[in-house]
Amino acid sequence: MKKRVRLEEISFARSGDKGDICSAGLIAKTSRAYKTMVDEVTPEKIKRHFGSMVKGSVELYPMPRVECLHVVLRNALGGGATKTLRYDQTGKAMGQAILRMEVEVEEDVLTEARQTMERIYHKYGKAWG
Repeated sequence: MKKRVRLEEISFARSGDKGDICSAGLIAKTSRAYKTMVDEVTPEKIKRHFGSMVKGSVELYPMPRVECLHVVLRNALGGGATKTLRYDQTGKAMGQAILRMEVEVEEDVLTEARQTMERIYHKYGKAWG
């Protein structure tokens, strides 16, 4: 059975910017999560998620060997860091924003991703907190 959850449940994100273009990497927490991301994350859904914030095109490049999706958001930063009137003018926050996008995920894929996070936190958690 599928469950609707935020993308952050099955992936990590890293993002940056050059001018008015944001580049974000969505890194799957598991191999099965990557397959779900490929099916669920589309340029159209990303564009709808960001609404009027992204005025240009959304490009999506699957990277199966590293189980990652490369997302390019054009005309997405209000002109770029030196031109925009936005409070957060760079692409750094866009990675976190994309993780709030909702996707449909099989419950066992979600469980596996959560178990992966538990193992990571158990191993490295003390360094984070």
